[in-house]
Amino acid sequence: MEIDVNSEKKENKVVVKLFNLNDYEDSNQILNALREGYTIAVIDIRTLKKKDPIELKRAISKIKKTTDALEGTIAGFGENIVVVTPSFAKVEKHMPKAKSEDKRSLEDY
Repeated sequence: MEIDVNSEKKENKVVVKLFNLNDYEDSNQILNALREGYTIAVIDIRTLKKKDPIELKRAISKIKKTTDALEGTIAGFGENIVVVTPSFAKVEKHMPKAKSEDKRSLEDY
């Protein structure tokens, strides 16, 4: 009997998962998804931010440490969204500056 070792190709698809950070313990669910290696986490921190800013700081610190260990990227979007990527993806944190000729007012149109 021959076994073709290439016959079982497992496709690793990137998954973008949405998370709500309602309390500190929710960070464990996020970290488990990140450790799988193919998850980009989009985290809504609004609830915990309103409820307990100190717990939010602890949770984000924990997520950041794991992200750094996994060589990923973490970035905030606006005031209530945090995006965490694994090592193969990167969040561009700096917006390119617009050229002066690109700056037009609405009156120019």
